[in-house]
Amino acid sequence: MAGRLENRKALVTGGSRGIGAAIATAFAAEGADVAFCHDGDPEGAAAVTAAIQGYGRRALAVQCDVADDAAVERFWAEAERALGPIEILVNNAGIGGEQPFEAIDLAMFDRMIAVNLRALFHFAKLAAPGMRARRWGRIVNIASQLAYKGAPGLTHYCAAKAGVIGLTRALAIELAGDGVLVNAIAPGMTETRLSEGLTDAWKARKLRELPIRRFGVPNEIAPTAVLLTSSDGDFYVGQTLSPNGGDVFL
Repeated sequence: MAGRLENRKALVTGGSRGIGAAIATAFAAEGADVAFCHDGDPEGAAAVTAAIQGYGRRALAVQCDVADDAAVERFWAEAERALGPIEILVNNAGIGGEQPFEAIDLAMFDRMIAVNLRALFHFAKLAAPGMRARRWGRIVNIASQLAYKGAPGLTHYCAAKAGVIGLTRALAIELAGDGVLVNAIAPGMTETRLSEGLTDAWKARKLRELPIRRFGVPNEIAPTAVLLTSSDGDFYVGQTLSPNGGDVFL
């Protein structure tokens, strides 16, 4: 039986672990071929490649720092050569790093914006012309519930993720008329390598705030990406869906 993404061509940034890996694998399970990038994680990339191929789909893994413009453009071109025109883009790659506001220097802030916001703009610029010409495309940007409520020690991260939501809404308005639907996912605290960089005190405080009294796992976020990129999500435009365990009510 055909999956919901049968024969679609998807590109996922930061796809070798965590939420990105779960999304890439879920897409393959639904019938999509998947290209994904990673930054210095060949073992994770190999595991995700094997998982995608295990569903009988084509996989491409590429080393790419998404803040490097030339590397991004090479990755995009390689993905389209390998799989064909990209129809689904998931902007997932991101960085964190808990720091008091006073300790965040301009270089740290610029790097956070470059990876967590500017790169999304760049990938969308590469995706939009082909998607518009074909009059079909799906772009999903990974934000965070912290874009809405903020958090101590993550000023730069919260600012970048709030920008992701604004970018998503503006792109959605511009592209929807050409059949390109842009939405976002704002996960709550999820057990990934990114969360491992937070202090135990930070995580303990966050755990007390959650009505569900636990953190999420990547496989609980991936179904939202499948929804937004399949025909089930055809009436979602400029939305930010929030699987977050009750951390934020929208």
